[in-house]
Amino acid sequence: MQMYPVESCSIGVAFGQSSFTDLDFADDVSVLAELLELVVPIFETMLSKAASLGLEVNWQKAKVQALGCREDMTLTTKVQGQDVRVVEEFVYLGSLIHLSTGSTCDISCQSAITHAAMQSLEKIWRSQLAISTKLKLYNTCILPIFLYGSDCLATFKTDARKIDALDQWCLHMLIGIKWYQFA
Repeated sequence: MQMYPVESCSIGVAFGQSSFTDLDFADDVSVLAELLELVVPIFETMLSKAASLGLEVNWQKAKVQALGCREDMTLTTKVQGQDVRVVEEFVYLGSLIHLSTGSTCDISCQSAITHAAMQSLEKIWRSQLAISTKLKLYNTCILPIFLYGSDCLATFKTDARKIDALDQWCLHMLIGIKWYQFA
């Protein structure tokens, strides 16, 4: 992923002393602006640069998101005559980006995927394999699913508790302990 700093610029999003207008990865581009009104000029500049390279924007996939809770958000905005949806959340590089700027939604999504992966391997967890073998499978097949993109998560105490609870549930399933055996 590339981030291009724009020095002394009024557009983009400020991180420390630098301001960034976009995040690029392969054919995915995230345009950044602190105000929704600034996205349109940035989009238009990007379109003109892309056109000079023979690239086009897929308007069905193009989305705009205003970070932070805003109640007066419009549902669409126009960029060069094209309607672009303003969304509360979208998936970028496997992570769920929500307008609340927190990671709770992404953690819930990754938890659901991890939960499904654990359940799909239920026959293995119930088998007579050694616990060490099951732990190796867990560490190589399940943890990467949950930890994908976790280095970017902004976690709160409640998020940390959810993560810990999922890990405990997975380990209990792995060694065959049922929830009612704790009572």
